Amino acid sequence: MPRKKRTRYVCSSCGWESSQWLGACGACSQWNTLEEIVLPEENGHREHKARLRSDGRAAPVPVTLDKIPATEADRVVTGMAELDRVLGGGMMPGSFILLGGDPGIGKSTLALQWVSLLSGHKALYVSGEESLAQIRQRAGRLDVNPAHLHLYTETEIMQVVETARKEKPGLLIIDSIQTVYHSALQSMPGTTAQIRECAALIMQLAKQENITVIAIGHVTKEGDLAGPRILEHMVDTVLQFEGDKQSHHRILRTLKNRFGPAQEVGIFEMESSGLREVVNPSELFLSEFDPSVSGNAVVCSMEGTRPLLIEIQALVTPTSYGMPQRTASGFDHRRLSLLLAVLEKRCGWQFGQHDVFLNVAGGLKLTETACDLGVAAALVSSLSGKAAGEPVVMIGEVGLGAEVRRVVQLDRRLDEAEAMGFSQAVVPSGYKGERRKIRVSAVAGITDALRKSGLDGG
Repeated sequence: MPRKKRTRYVCSSCGWESSQWLGACGACSQWNTLEEIVLPEENGHREHKARLRSDGRAAPVPVTLDKIPATEADRVVTGMAELDRVLGGGMMPGSFILLGGDPGIGKSTLALQWVSLLSGHKALYVSGEESLAQIRQRAGRLDVNPAHLHLYTETEIMQVVETARKEKPGLLIIDSIQTVYHSALQSMPGTTAQIRECAALIMQLAKQENITVIAIGHVTKEGDLAGPRILEHMVDTVLQFEGDKQSHHRILRTLKNRFGPAQEVGIFEMESSGLREVVNPSELFLSEFDPSVSGNAVVCSMEGTRPLLIEIQALVTPTSYGMPQRTASGFDHRRLSLLLAVLEKRCGWQFGQHDVFLNVAGGLKLTETACDLGVAAALVSSLSGKAAGEPVVMIGEVGLGAEVRRVVQLDRRLDEAEAMGFSQAVVPSGYKGERRKIRVSAVAGITDALRKSGLDGG
């Protein structure tokens, strides 16, 4: 008598499991995210686990902390400063890196350039989306040294693991994690069960063989990495490749890093020969800034350990409809609504009958509240039609009482403003820093900040 199939329902968003189908996930409350998976036969599953353990290695035994050598594995420096920055100073041998981004943003290009930078390390490129001829064509355009690059088009994960153990590369690239599959599972490639099982085997390979693994991942329509959320928890580093495909600029952001600081960013420019690092990102973001135009302001955002000067553009016009529009690009829409409410309630500026459009120049997404003061200044400048006339950098968080609150690492932000030649900086009150070339204006509220920067329309 044939055995009854053993099924489970797994949430594609967070990895939560259930024995029966539900409309909403019991952990993350997302609707229609439970996917049915068929579990392998119990005996075969046990044999599979035993085969993974019987690889000829001695079983590990518990050791005390003082018996572990204090030496840390040397990082592998790629030589590209922007890439080494987001990695925390270089690659850690045996690390598992997840590289995500929109389709066509340049993930495969970055992976091949990554290989070309490590000419002294053997690399194995596993492709499940492109043919060998297509990869060779791209590699020729990027001038990748073919001597140390080995291509492999297998997508069955056990075959990939066995080949990697035999070849022993220093760098393993899997393009992409959604295309590999485990033959013991009956689900399709890219499903929650397949991604989770394949990621576990890849992690085991990276740690046992001391191989640095780069897995390329897709993103959803919401901009999140595709696959279960547990995938991001399993890997050591999560890199997000961002940027507008209509623009030449690309941003590589560290969302997670077990071996360095998170939220670091690297700025690149896409050219016909590949990605080129941008040495001075602040100069790039301010290349077209004009202080004589109303609605413009400059903020300083800390992206990881790096201060970046960024232009904020606002356009406030009388509405032609009953419901005014509120549109933000690169800035949180809810934060924009909060700042508009503070300006109306506390400062008397009326935006109720105006359409508001806000844009962060350069395609960067701002999440730091230290940019609030610059956003508020740009909105008032566009409404009043008054421009500052001289370069002014606005630094400060705006509270619900229209007060300007303190921010962290203010001295580093002012150092960047001085280096870029700004003549004035508006900062929160209580600043006790050293005397500087730049004129520092400490303010307690938004009204005082607008008056000292010349944006109040008076």
